[in-house]
Amino acid sequence: MGVDAVALVPGPNFTRAVQHLFMSNERPFLLVIPADGPAAALVPNLELRSWELVGFDGAVFDWRDQDGYDAAFAGLMDHLGIASLGVEGQVMRVFIHHAFLKARPDLRIVDAEREISALRMIKTPDDIAALQAAIDISERALARTLDSVRLGQTEKEIEQVLIQALFAEGAEDQSFPPIVAAGDGSARPHAKARADYAVKAGDALLLDFGARKHGFAADITRTVFLDHVSDEGAAVYDTVLRANLAGFDITRAGVTAHQIDDHVIGVLEASPYADRIRTKTGHGLGRDVHEAPYIMRGNHMVLPAGTVYTNEPGLYEIDNFGVRIEDDVLITEGGCTSLTSFPKEMTVLRC
Repeated sequence: MGVDAVALVPGPNFTRAVQHLFMSNERPFLLVIPADGPAAALVPNLELRSWELVGFDGAVFDWRDQDGYDAAFAGLMDHLGIASLGVEGQVMRVFIHHAFLKARPDLRIVDAEREISALRMIKTPDDIAALQAAIDISERALARTLDSVRLGQTEKEIEQVLIQALFAEGAEDQSFPPIVAAGDGSARPHAKARADYAVKAGDALLLDFGARKHGFAADITRTVFLDHVSDEGAAVYDTVLRANLAGFDITRAGVTAHQIDDHVIGVLEASPYADRIRTKTGHGLGRDVHEAPYIMRGNHMVLPAGTVYTNEPGLYEIDNFGVRIEDDVLITEGGCTSLTSFPKEMTVLRC
């Protein structure tokens, strides 16, 4: 990257590097890895005992709230003697950027997000096992939730059942606040569950959620219909399902993100519902719910074996309904494997 060092802050890259989870808050907490020599860390004093668990053998510059962190940054920069630094442009906060420059005004800071995060793109066997565990928990929770759905429940009530089921099945956390949306709410890709909307016969019910296990996040979406499905609903669902299956047909090591998205979205564009397309095919999945690679036209990144991405085409008509089907896909040399196995044939719940 042409820089003297890279800096990591608490987040997925930091956790991957030290194999321990630390919180991102108002206190600067840094791991700096130079091109030559040992790494160094800037650690809030109250985290020192927890930092001992990492087994870190580089220099540590700690600081206390009452003293501020300027002296710690000055000591870190004097110790490293670097002139340029690569940072996580999507994660590092502006006040840390300013603290670096206060300590070393001539420091050249460059956004190395793409290069740093790319280190996580190819999953190890342990990574894949953790993802699979998170996905298995999620699918068991989904089955429990759908079994409990009844007409007249609010979206919020269904959401609470889903959250409780995730933890009952072994989730360590949620991947993100779940999306539980019915009727016209399902037409908003990132809807929030409503406490004042009771599901009714004929509604599409969309659930987008995931468990987190061993630091890895599942991300699954299924759309079902309640009591009955209209001809329009069945046709839209069939279109989205064909697009989802097309993604599996084209995926293999060596294809580009552009090619996958073009193939998947092409199915939607060739349908009578092309005006309902609102999203790309998907995104990478791992320690972050959204990470590289982003499966969209214009991204000509060649995807290697070991990459995991979400295949989640959808169609959404505002004030009517939406359908999304999302699977978590592992790219292999000869093709791909679906880590999700929950049925995705059109389902009508008799509730």
